[in-house]
Amino acid sequence: MADVADTLFGADSIPLPQGGPLYLQLKRWIEDAVHRGAIKPGDALPSERDLAARVEMSRVTVRKAVQHLVRDGILVQRHGSGTYVAPQPNRVEQSLSQLTSFTEDMARRGMVVRSVWLDRGLYAPSPEETVTLGLSSSDNVARVARLRLSGDTPLAIERAALSASVLPDPEAIGTSLYSHLEKSGHRPVRAIQRIRAANLDDADAKLLEVSPGVASLHIERTSYLASGRVVEFTRSIYRGDTYDFVAELRLGDSRSTR
Repeated sequence: MADVADTLFGADSIPLPQGGPLYLQLKRWIEDAVHRGAIKPGDALPSERDLAARVEMSRVTVRKAVQHLVRDGILVQRHGSGTYVAPQPNRVEQSLSQLTSFTEDMARRGMVVRSVWLDRGLYAPSPEETVTLGLSSSDNVARVARLRLSGDTPLAIERAALSASVLPDPEAIGTSLYSHLEKSGHRPVRAIQRIRAANLDDADAKLLEVSPGVASLHIERTSYLASGRVVEFTRSIYRGDTYDFVAELRLGDSRSTR
């Protein structure tokens, strides 16, 4: 294996990206080197002292940059061994223009996926579930929560809520919630999704096998039947290093603005 110090820091001057604190400039530079393949998963970085001397920064500044890269899953530190480029999982593209289940979406890509059940049962609805699903105080809500994996790599946590009248027996779900709903004529036909970035808390980070505080994608989806009735309310958390969401955009009819 080529010496990473020579490969990455062999130049007389290091062209760090400008703007922001020094630790962020170094962080962005190392991150870019990983993404473009200049250094690869498993490669070792120079020691903190050596790195500080090569980029002419204090060790405190270098340590802060490395800590942020470890938190973001770009680097990994092994006690007594050093700092290495972390394994980079294969990224998954998911269309935002089609309403499909996770199982169906992964099957189209030829990916082997599995789920680990975190929860499935009937509960008294929360105020938010009551309003969103149009329930009364005497109704129950079915909650299903799953950890989604491709091989051994966790990809997402899905937490869905449905009226118990639609899903009276959550334990009967097989590999796909939507396939199960289709049997009773309750598969949704459209949905509204809201996507935002958020940092993972300790519990969800542990499930997704990343460091707490790492960036993730949080998606809230409200799904509807053809009648217009809300059938499902889902909150999903996707690992930011495994998912790309893709949407096709078309030029609008300019005549509509005249």
